[in-house]
Amino acid sequence: MKSQALHRLVMLGTLSLPLLASAQSFATVRLGPPGTESGLAGIAVVSAPRYLGSDQRRVLAAPLLDYQWRNGWFAGSVNGIGYNFSKEGTLQFGLRLTADLGRKERRSSALRGLGDVDGRAEFGGFLNVRPTPHLLLSSSLRAGSGDDRRGLVLDLGATQSIALSPQLHASLGLGLTLANREHLRSYFGVSAAQSAASGYSAYAPDAGLRDFRASLGLSYMITPATALSLGLTAQVLQGDAEKSPVTRDRSALSGLLALSHRF
Repeated sequence: MKSQALHRLVMLGTLSLPLLASAQSFATVRLGPPGTESGLAGIAVVSAPRYLGSDQRRVLAAPLLDYQWRNGWFAGSVNGIGYNFSKEGTLQFGLRLTADLGRKERRSSALRGLGDVDGRAEFGGFLNVRPTPHLLLSSSLRAGSGDDRRGLVLDLGATQSIALSPQLHASLGLGLTLANREHLRSYFGVSAAQSAASGYSAYAPDAGLRDFRASLGLSYMITPATALSLGLTAQVLQGDAEKSPVTRDRSALSGLLALSHRF
């Protein structure tokens, strides 16, 4: 029984990893059944655009470390720090702290003159509904990003998991992100001062839909507690984000390879 529980928890953790590849690492919360206590540790190699809207790529390694306590608390690099108030396996809701990692001007020549977008702590909530054992409907609201700490981001998604064999599992996901004016102007806007420094025309995006995304995940269980995972995420910018002078490519394909162990 313990082996089966670990197997399920590894799947829950690793099938959410494709989101890391698209700079959406906090877009959803993935937790095990209520009353479960376990941790996930590992490493992921990510290939992704240099920034959202870039036509250049970068490769980086990221640690994976998450833990869930029986009393509802959780903390880690995938879920953030938070508390799940629900005791039901089909419903999860709570509050959490996450981080918006910001954007460095030196990341790309296309950002020259725009300055840095500083990393910020975010506070928000989440609501997950599981209508069937293999379908997860997720939502996450995060506040605090951007130049003035007033950015607000809402992520909505649906993920279907599929057992291809006892060792091989797949996931298919769809999602979208809505953002307020302050968030979009920090990442896709060009102020008068930035226009003078960068040569871009001034641009002031408004609140709305930021992007659509689709993801595919494959997870091979090396042991009941250890998994090797591959994730691919296709992301397409929409609305004012797509029209920004900072956007060089509205669509992007990101990839991830991860090795993780549940303990």
